Amino acid sequence: MADQVRRIGLSLGADLCWPLWFEQVLDKLDLSLPIDGDSVRFEVERVTIEPYDLNQETNYDVVLDRLSHWMMTSREWVKKAILMDGVYVLNNPWSFQSMEKHTSYCAMMRLGLPVPKTLMVPPKDHEPSDDLRPTLERYAQMFDLGDLGRKVGFPLFIKPYDGGAWRGVTRIADESQLQESYDKSGQLVLHFQEAVEPFEHFVRCVGMGPQLRVMRYDPSKPHHDRYQVTRNFVSDEESRLIQDMTLTINGFFGWEFNSCEALLREGTWHPIDYANACPDSQVTSLHYHFPWLVLAKLRWALYCAATKRSMRLNLDWQPYFDVVDAEPDLPLKERLSRFADITRQRFDAEPFAEFCEEHLGHLPEVAREFVSSDAARDAIRQKVASLFPEHEVDEYTELFCGRVASWLAEEGPEKMEP
Repeated sequence: MADQVRRIGLSLGADLCWPLWFEQVLDKLDLSLPIDGDSVRFEVERVTIEPYDLNQETNYDVVLDRLSHWMMTSREWVKKAILMDGVYVLNNPWSFQSMEKHTSYCAMMRLGLPVPKTLMVPPKDHEPSDDLRPTLERYAQMFDLGDLGRKVGFPLFIKPYDGGAWRGVTRIADESQLQESYDKSGQLVLHFQEAVEPFEHFVRCVGMGPQLRVMRYDPSKPHHDRYQVTRNFVSDEESRLIQDMTLTINGFFGWEFNSCEALLREGTWHPIDYANACPDSQVTSLHYHFPWLVLAKLRWALYCAATKRSMRLNLDWQPYFDVVDAEPDLPLKERLSRFADITRQRFDAEPFAEFCEEHLGHLPEVAREFVSSDAARDAIRQKVASLFPEHEVDEYTELFCGRVASWLAEEGPEKMEP
């Protein structure tokens, strides 16, 4: 039996809390797993940003990427590591780079998901260039903003086609407000999207591999209160539908770590924002839900590293299209179930569950002890101190620690499902 070491790299930006938890829980697990006749141990390291030779070997087996969507050096390093060194990276960087909100809407509409009516609208202003004037004079068509608004229907939302962190998202009640907002939008390429109102529930469903969590969401609240501390607020059937929808989206685009925003109206989940392939992971926003996410990241990273899981470089959309094309009138519930089955297979749902049962049976005990520890509390405080003014650090540290303690008491790591 040979000793093997699997290395997990954390590619980070301003993240503080979850990497500290991840690293310390992994250390306390003290894993040495019998796999394929070898004894496999695990190490975790934070990925640095530096010059590199394209032939330079990468010694990570798995990288959890929280940086490359905006740090170009890291983005190109991630792609190099996949192509030349066979590193497994969450998420697929080519898909993440190319799939704007606009493309994700089109793809899911092709699959028959009830995306609200959406129009793309040319920007109010353009970046000056030598070719701009002749291009616009020859080909740009005049349009009536009010007509577009009425075509979508008021109220509607305007938002940038590439989205991100609720940037530029505005609810528009009428034509005058639409004109005012458009006039101020500058060079943003916009979507006009039908408002799903009224609705019964607004959720974010986050996926980490085959693991899913449905969270009630209220964007009108302060940032630290948007994820609601609410359990069992939807029926089992409604929960299954949004989970199947999230799996469909994540599997289609190769995003193992992604969240889906959707609104429930009259029994139908309408997906409104789901190209979020690097969703929020901070205790200062997730609070109650934070321990679940850290442990879900840890379990999936360990599985991928231990089994030397290979990247799926070809997105291969055809199996999803085949479901639609074979039975165009298939009800949405059944269609989503079939899509989700494709994704579960791609995400190794059954082998992952078996891995967790066989090798991570002591994780709940270790996690419970750590989450209750001073070290866990200190990591929370460090994150709070990085965002909140000094006079609020004690208050919000207590708030977030209290919500984490509530999760431990009400759910805990024992109830996490693979």
